[in-house]
Amino acid sequence: MNVARSFNNWRKYRQTVAELGRMTTRELHDLGIERGEIRNVARAAIAG
Repeated sequence: MNVARSFNNWRKYRQTVAELGRMTTRELHDLGIERGEIRNVARAAIAG
């Protein structure tokens, strides 16, 4: 994987974590996400 792609993946991961982290527990629940799963969801976002 090249440096630019790695940086873009890192940036996308951090953005996803930040956006989900700003949501209320209720909003996350509506999406089917528990607060403890945010990092896993963010990793999945860059994997696929």
